[in-house]
Amino acid sequence: MIDHILSTGLSTMIDVLPIVIILAGFQFVVIRRLPPNPKRMMFGFLYVLIGLTLFLVGLEQALFPLGRTMAHQLTAPEFTGSVEGVVNWRDYSWVYIFGFAIGFATTIAEPSLIAVAIKAQEISGGSLNALMLRLAVAFGVAVGVSLGAYRIVSGTPLPYYIMAGYVVVIIQTIWASKSIIPLAYDSGGVTTSTVTVPVVAALGLGLATAIPGRSPLIDGFGLIAFASVFPIMSVLGYAMVAEAYKNRKNRKNRTSRTEDQKRAFEERKSS
Repeated sequence: MIDHILSTGLSTMIDVLPIVIILAGFQFVVIRRLPPNPKRMMFGFLYVLIGLTLFLVGLEQALFPLGRTMAHQLTAPEFTGSVEGVVNWRDYSWVYIFGFAIGFATTIAEPSLIAVAIKAQEISGGSLNALMLRLAVAFGVAVGVSLGAYRIVSGTPLPYYIMAGYVVVIIQTIWASKSIIPLAYDSGGVTTSTVTVPVVAALGLGLATAIPGRSPLIDGFGLIAFASVFPIMSVLGYAMVAEAYKNRKNRKNRTSRTEDQKRAFEERKSS
């Protein structure tokens, strides 16, 4: 285990090295000055190396095997009650439920999404709630992973789902507020990061391996595409619903003020 951690740390250091070279090159060659708090930055890079190393080891030891194991257990004929060798999409309801639950849970825990949501709340002055944004993105990923699991079980072509998803996104983009569109599109990217991708990828490959007649190469991949498209739809939908609720509340307040003014005028007139 120690040797594995050390080898993973060495490969991680090699992977991170180009980033360090580019940052240092721009800092010392282009800008030509020392960065603020260089000692703290060096310790920060050390923490990044240690964190990435342990995370990669954890993926190999836990998350990848867990995703494959759950896929095999949920598709076993003795669990689903199906006839061995015969695939009926109705027999795999627990696979869709698990896909929804694991998609939601991994997205809520996604560090990149947490960071983006907090920044969005700060920049918007509190008009965008960080928790609500995370919930909207997580719901989109959950629906996407669940639908992607159905696609693997049913064996239907991936492009149909993705094209239909982007058609919906385009229609939503036409009607959505311009202020939310860039954030919604970025939400599709931040979800496919360190926590979500390994678990979702392992689930897809596990399903494609366990279900008869499915190819791990053709059917096993594609879940991450679902996890990228559907958060855009859910965030745009959340923004549209929130905007409609806000407009309705404003109209109600205006109507209430108008009625109060009318009553006040009638009272003054009668007196």
